[in-house]
Amino acid sequence: MKYILATALLAICAGAWAGPAPWYQWRSKIDGTLSCAQTTLGFGWERASGPYKDSRCEKPALVK
Repeated sequence: MKYILATALLAICAGAWAGPAPWYQWRSKIDGTLSCAQTTLGFGWERASGPYKDSRCEKPALVK
């Protein structure tokens, strides 16, 4: 029981150090429209550029 509790606490603490997900600029395959999102917008979209720090895709993120 102690090991299960210790493992659960370790997992929670590891999540506390995680940073936010990066943002990417996505381009529509149909009409070329650009959009900024953290994950793909669906089948008809391809990643155009990124990663970015902000939701407006203006501040480039440092890639480690």
